[in-house]
Order: sequence, then structure tokens, then C-alpha cells
Amino acid sequence: MPTHSHSHFAESFEMYMKAIYRLELEGPGAATSVLATELGISPASVSGMLKKLVGEGYVEHEARGDVRLTHKGLEAAVRVVRRNRLAERLLTDVLGMPWDDVHAEACILEHAITERVEERLIDILGDPRTCPHGHPIPPRDLSRPDPIGEPLAQADAGSDATVCGVTEVPPEMLRYLGEIGLRPGVRVRVVEKAPLGGPVTVEVAGRKLAISLELARMVLVTQGAAVLK
Repeated sequence: MPTHSHSHFAESFEMYMKAIYRLELEGPGAATSVLATELGISPASVSGMLKKLVGEGYVEHEARGDVRLTHKGLEAAVRVVRRNRLAERLLTDVLGMPWDDVHAEACILEHAITERVEERLIDILGDPRTCPHGHPIPPRDLSRPDPIGEPLAQADAGSDATVCGVTEVPPEMLRYLGEIGLRPGVRVRVVEKAPLGGPVTVEVAGRKLAISLELARMVLVTQGAAVLK
């Protein structure tokens, strides 16, 4: 990581590392345009930062537009993503904050987590495998985390599954999912899928709920029992 560890550039650097990691390893790929949308920044600003990151050896910018982490970049990205997701766990598991409130706070905390603090967090939290939203906490050996599941919208009617995570969703969506009980570790049955993009009816804890297809695409499930933590 750049030596100016508490500077605005360093925080911007960490933001880019997280976004590129998520898009490259967990998402559709880190094309420049997708990265700009992910960060809410103009493509011109993204291009400027990418030039710096390429120059410092953190990323490679391929001819077709995709951005890929170098080994040096992957080390930096894994460190940032691990500390961000451990911070989210601390906020939910120890401080009792709701899962829809922790993302912004964790982004502040991650900058202050040192290697020693990270070790203590791992011990206190029981070496969790995922953040509260079900996203993998990347292994320190830089290996690629296993995919966390498929969208609930793709599950067959009549099938049983376990919620294992959610995609990056707005806090109000997380709040609603928490209210209706669609959280990691919860068993669901897909009762019915309406045609033509209609709602998906699921059964959760004995209650039937009709949720929009859009929301069903944001909830990730796996067949059988999910190991989350």
C-alpha cells in the first residue's frame, strides 16, 4: 500500500482495490466503465487513477478495457477486503449493529486496522469465513474464494435452499430483507414463480412471502445446508 497511509490518496487507493477485487473475483469483471459505475465516479477520473495504479504495479489495464490485479495488487486488495469484512463482523457480532448500517462504518474502520488488530479480530470473532452479508472473507494465501451461491430467482419452484448471502444492495433493501427474515443461514422453500417477470413466492419460517423478481435476484442461495462462518 502507498506509504502515505492516512492520506486521501490512500483511502481512494483502498476504495479502488476493493472495487477491482469484487468485480474481478466475485463479479462480472472490472471493465473501466463498470468500475466507474461501481464507484460512482466519472470514467475520466477512473482512467486517471488507473494510470497511477498501473504505474505503481498494482493493476494491469488490458487492451480490451478490463482491469486485472497484479500479484502485488492482489496482496493489497485482499488485505483491504479482509479488514473491511472483519470490521463488518465486529460491528454486527460484537457491537450489535444492524447489517444494513455497517458498510459505511466498516469503510472508516478498515483504514485503522493493523496486522495486530486483524489477528485479534480473527481470534475474537472465531475466524469467520464471511461478512454479515455472506461475502467471503478472502483467504490470506490469496486463493480464490468459492462462489457463494446462485440468485434465488434461478431456484426451481418446489425446491429448498439456504440463503447464503446477498449481492451489493442498498441499505433499505438490506433492512427489508432483514425484516422478512431472508438472511444468511435461513432455509427457504420456493413455492411459486410467477411468469413474465412476476413475483417469486417463498416460504420462510412457515410464512409465505411474495417478493419481486428484482429482489429475488439479489438474494443468493445454495442447495442444502450452507456453511457460513
